[in-house]
Amino acid sequence: MISVYIPKQYRMNNEEAVQIMKSNSFALLITVDEHRPLATHIPLEIREDEGKIYATGHIAYGNMQKKTLDNNSDVLLIFQGPHAYISSSWYQGEEVPTWDYLAVHAYGTARIITEDELTLALDTMLKHYESHRENGRTWDTFDPELLKREMKGIVGFEIEITSIQGAAKMSQNRNETDYKSIVVELEKSHEQEEVQVAQWMREQRKELFK
Repeated sequence: MISVYIPKQYRMNNEEAVQIMKSNSFALLITVDEHRPLATHIPLEIREDEGKIYATGHIAYGNMQKKTLDNNSDVLLIFQGPHAYISSSWYQGEEVPTWDYLAVHAYGTARIITEDELTLALDTMLKHYESHRENGRTWDTFDPELLKREMKGIVGFEIEITSIQGAAKMSQNRNETDYKSIVVELEKSHEQEEVQVAQWMREQRKELFK
C-alpha cells in the first residue's frame, strides 16, 4: 500500500521508521467520520510484541473522535521528526532551497481497550516519562480515588500497525561538499531541530567528517 509520496532514495526501512515513532511519540491521530477528517494531537506508547507493532493512547471522553476508534481499520498516525530549512546559499552551484525532514505515516486498526488495559497503559506511560525524575509521579504515588475519577474522563485505545511508510529526506541527493556544508551550517544554529537534523545527517555519513 502506497499512500504517501516518498521518492525511493528517501524511504526508510521499517526498523528506522519504528525508531522515529518511538523517539517522536507525540503524534497526530487521524480518522474519518462520515467523510469528514478528524485529528487529535496525542502522546502514544509504541511497543513491539511478537513481530507486531502497537500504539496505545487515550483521548478525552468528550472528544467525538472516540466514536471512530472501535474496530476501525483505517486509522492513520503521523509522527514528525526533526526538520529544517536548507538554504541554497550553502551549495557550491546555483540551486533552489529546500526542506529536510524525518516523518512517518503509520496505518492500522484501532480498538477501544478495557479499563484494566487502560490502567496498564497509563502505568506504562507514567513510568516512561516519570521514573527517571527525582520524585517522579508514577502510578503508585497517586491517590487511587483521584485516578479513578480522572479515568472516567478518558477513553483508551490501541492501534495495531499494519503498514508503515517513513520518509527521511535529508539531502541524500547532494554531493559530498554540499552535504558537509549543510551539516556545518545547521550545527551553527540555535534552533534545536536544526541541530538535530545536522546530528542525524552526520551520523548517516560519518566517513565524511573524519
